[in-house]
Amino acid sequence: MKKVRDTDSRRLDHKTLTELRKRGVSMVQQGESPEVVAAALGINRTTIYDWLALYRNGGWEALGARKRGGRKRKLDGKAMRWLYRTITLKNPLQMRFEFALWTCDMIRQLIARRFGIQLSRTSVNRLLAQLGMSAQRPLWRAYQQDPARVKHWLKVEFPRIRRQARQAGARIYFGDEAGVRSDHHAGTTWSPRGVTPVVGTSGARFGFNMISAVSPRGEMRFMIVDGKVNAGSFIGFCKRLLHGAAAPIFLVVDGHPSHRARKVTRWIDQLQGRLRLFFLPGYSPELNSDELVWNGVKNHALGKLPHRDKPTMRKAAESYLRSLQRSPERIKALFHKPSVRYAA
Repeated sequence: MKKVRDTDSRRLDHKTLTELRKRGVSMVQQGESPEVVAAALGINRTTIYDWLALYRNGGWEALGARKRGGRKRKLDGKAMRWLYRTITLKNPLQMRFEFALWTCDMIRQLIARRFGIQLSRTSVNRLLAQLGMSAQRPLWRAYQQDPARVKHWLKVEFPRIRRQARQAGARIYFGDEAGVRSDHHAGTTWSPRGVTPVVGTSGARFGFNMISAVSPRGEMRFMIVDGKVNAGSFIGFCKRLLHGAAAPIFLVVDGHPSHRARKVTRWIDQLQGRLRLFFLPGYSPELNSDELVWNGVKNHALGKLPHRDKPTMRKAAESYLRSLQRSPERIKALFHKPSVRYAA
């Protein structure tokens, strides 16, 4: 976004100022941060919140530069700025709430506690929309995750792996395991209000495990495993990965015990550099693009289907994985997600 410098609203004519106000508010409502909008328009940070307060209390007409008077604002620009920064920069637990996710009711309480103003749920929803916010599913992070270790991986370790792969002519893959069960369901369906829909499925519980690996080039290998994933099954998968490979393979995985087993280490030592393992930081599944493969299997291929028996369920999983395997562009697209874009 190109920055406009030294915008002094006091020197603008009424028409230009009105258009500037509308432009700023519109940009925020489209999801841009008020702080970024203020910098782009070259105005003071408090000014954009004043404009948002004007709009909230009188709509687009209230942004007219000639507009004066009107009912007294309930939340002024200063209050809007405090509210935006609190919601985006602080955890509800820091504000003495019991939960870690912001809800409309909690924000209502926050406004009442801070400003002594009682707003309806509808008003809070409208206020958040005017601030460019929307309800979103958060990304959860394990509290055991070490941010410094993740930063080191992104800035130092993986760039080094990429350089080594380039020098050795190797191809980088990201691998992972996942288990699926017949009682996992995902998705929604339409039904009359107040009537919960019922979908028939088997009451029996069965499942299996899977191993796969994907590369930024759009390549993929997978294997379905009956029983637990152990050192033996992991070696079996690696053999598949190496089959027909003209170049060495650098495989990035997590710290699962099957990856670090002595049996695996001894077997890799015999390959004379054809396969090397690299380990992601602990508790950091978001850094592994192969996790997105399992998201597709569980929530799209299997989660929306009733499974009568294990062979039928296994066939559905294989069909999805083979379809993905035949579509390099879909595999490449996995690496477009922000958290794994570093590996693209």
